[in-house]
Amino acid sequence: MTGDDVPATYVFDGRAGRRGYRLNKMLMTFRDPAARQRFLDDEAAYCDEFGLTDSQRTAVLVRDWRALCDEGGSIFHVFKLAMVDGRSMQHLGAAFTGMTEDEFVAMMRAGGRTDG
Repeated sequence: MTGDDVPATYVFDGRAGRRGYRLNKMLMTFRDPAARQRFLDDEAAYCDEFGLTDSQRTAVLVRDWRALCDEGGSIFHVFKLAMVDGRSMQHLGAAFTGMTEDEFVAMMRAGGRTDG
């Protein structure tokens, strides 16, 4: 199965894992408070330490959540960046669905998305 099989779905497979290896490696460092602080002190330099591609680096710096997944980021690792910013999983859900966070939370409380 590929992401093309299910529109608007991110499939994290071996190909995505290889593409996002350095990105995910960097995101995993955010488990460590000292690494989070180093990142916040100079985000661009921290990205450069891990040899991110230009598009990965840009996605991190502007917090383009969709682009991070397009660039091979595992949602579990991308969420670590969201947590650095004090963002919730609901914030990411909203970003992926084109809703505000409040709209996304209301949808989930009402039973989730129904298509049709």
